[in-house]
Amino acid sequence: QVQLVESGGGLVQAGGSLTLACAASGTISGIAAMGWYRQAPGKQRALVARIPSGGSTNYADDVKGRFTISRDAAKRMVYLQMNNLQPEDTAVYYCTANILSTGTNRFADYWGQGTQVTVSS
Repeated sequence: QVQLVESGGGLVQAGGSLTLACAASGTISGIAAMGWYRQAPGKQRALVARIPSGGSTNYADDVKGRFTISRDAAKRMVYLQMNNLQPEDTAVYYCTANILSTGTNRFADYWGQGTQVTVSS
């Protein structure tokens, strides 16, 4: 069984910073892309940033220059450094990963339970 667990959310003032972390665990044979999505109240879940196992990262236009995604393959972790946070960044942030579970022959997308980020003005 595969599990993704996020940590690092919280309340911060506008202009502040937070770092989210996500750990993948379980019966994992391989991890391809990892990423972060967010869902604000009344809105659809949307991509924030994505990092493949190799190649370049990509970001949503509204976080470029403020957020940085990184990963530690050995630890099976992905991080999201968020700087200059603004009230419009308030959302539940979800970690996702494309994982090959041991005993299966294809990759599948897994999701964490989400972590709340609230930015006050």
